[in-house]
Amino acid sequence: MIVSYHQTIKKIRKMKKLILAAVLVVSTLTFAQERGRKGEKLTPEQQTELQVKKMTLELDLDAKQQKEVKAILLENAKKRDAKMAEMKAKREKGEKPSADEKFAMKNEMLDNQIEHKAQMKKILKPEQFQKWEQNLENRKEKMSERKEKGKEKRKASQQKEE
Repeated sequence: MIVSYHQTIKKIRKMKKLILAAVLVVSTLTFAQERGRKGEKLTPEQQTELQVKKMTLELDLDAKQQKEVKAILLENAKKRDAKMAEMKAKREKGEKPSADEKFAMKNEMLDNQIEHKAQMKKILKPEQFQKWEQNLENRKEKMSERKEKGKEKRKASQQKEE
């Protein structure tokens, strides 16, 4: 009777380990699928609303500033979405932008950034504008760090395949 008790305990422990492993595998697969889905995109209005609220918290915007910033951000979001849709349509047709088109797009993007910065400078107080610029710089740094990590991951996965 003692021998069968110990065998039963061992079997129970093995079953626990198997169940735990199965749960881990299922949860990992579920998590990977959720990350792969992009889901529904926010409308330009929703994006703008969230961005204005975030800026209000960071920069302590008053009601007038919120209204002015919202108008600018909404206009920019709509322009960006239209440009992205245009680029997506070209990509689906298999068209790649020429060097001149790339130059024109980058030039236009920089012009838009300059205009946006000038508009924000008119709306924000000097301290707010300085903090806004610092926040932009921090975001750029984070984006470049993520980009570098992505490059490293791709290199590592390519080396594994070889």
